[in-house]
Amino acid sequence: MTDGPYKLPPGWRWVRLGEVVIRQSDVIQPSKEPGKLFNYIGLEHLEASQWTEPGENWVSGAEIRSSRIRFRPGYVLYAKLRPYLNKVVVCSKEGIASTEFVPMVPMKEVLPDYLGAYLRSPLFVEYATHNTSGSRMPRVRMDALWEAFIPLPPLEEQRRIVVKVDALMARVREARRLRAEARKDAEHFMQAALAEVFPCPGAALPQGWQWVRLGEVAEHQRLSIDPRSFTDELFLLYSIPAYDNGQKPEELYSKQIRSSKLLIQRGQCLFSKLNPRIPRVWVVRETTVHRQVASTEFMPLKPREDVLSLDYLGKVLFSKRFLDQVRGDVKGATGSRQRLNPNTILTAFIPLPPLEEQRRIVAYLNQVQQQVTALKQAQAETEAKLKRLEQAILVRAFKGEL
Repeated sequence: MTDGPYKLPPGWRWVRLGEVVIRQSDVIQPSKEPGKLFNYIGLEHLEASQWTEPGENWVSGAEIRSSRIRFRPGYVLYAKLRPYLNKVVVCSKEGIASTEFVPMVPMKEVLPDYLGAYLRSPLFVEYATHNTSGSRMPRVRMDALWEAFIPLPPLEEQRRIVVKVDALMARVREARRLRAEARKDAEHFMQAALAEVFPCPGAALPQGWQWVRLGEVAEHQRLSIDPRSFTDELFLLYSIPAYDNGQKPEELYSKQIRSSKLLIQRGQCLFSKLNPRIPRVWVVRETTVHRQVASTEFMPLKPREDVLSLDYLGKVLFSKRFLDQVRGDVKGATGSRQRLNPNTILTAFIPLPPLEEQRRIVAYLNQVQQQVTALKQAQAETEAKLKRLEQAILVRAFKGEL
């Protein structure tokens, strides 16, 4: 019996991955059959640590330009790129997949669902993550992959473990679904507060308020800069990914920024032109010791300080009622790559109260935002607990303790 990383229960044994799977390599060129539809799985079709098999995705051969691997029911697909993302598919259907997947056919002594569960376990993820090559695009080394240890119980015990793990993971998924709904409720809470404050365009306004076009009270400032023309200078970069991930602007040296950016100054609102369904607004209140730049997907807007406060502008731009005005005029591709027309943004109407009223509105909305932030923090803590629970389930399962 092979000695492995820890002691196994009686009847179990350690094996190497390469001893219990057939290394499949059925490579095809879908473009040679341009009229045929293929059920295609790419890395982008799986979330990190996704437990369930992705749904069918039918694509014509004409749309697929490079080689793909073929899979059939009973195959296990393991994503070798960035193994810490933990992307594994136990196939119940036939189709083709990205060559970033390693196709495996389990031998008769190991169940596909058992193998898939172990490949998703923190025990295996840690091993794979420490056996990669390449820094920017780390991939599992094939020699290390096939030499990886797997705890192998008898088939009946494998079936029991799979049933138990599936049942527990279903409960974790349900908890995640409820958490996702709670997050949506938090977002709706904020938008409801914004809708309470900002009237529909064209509606009657309180005394002292007026409807104005955005371009009448805010200037679109478009000063470009190429960080690559500077030597070892530190920049503060406002980007779409950082915003979407709830991160602060990123500190980068000039050599790390590969294209021209917008030069950003204190007192600007950065309004995203990308994907009009998602409001993205960054308010730049302070200066820093670094030059500040932003992705060209943002539109820098400088309010006229005598009539419009920076924070009030940020709240208006984030509101669904403002987005509803501008999202009908887009250009570019469909879906998440659509871009708003800057001219439409500047000609959209915003409600303009006196400055003192603007400050009162901002203070109220900030209180609401604090409540929303607290709700999101609680949800993030719940997600962390669910992640730890999921990992604990898998560790116990493959130590024979479940």
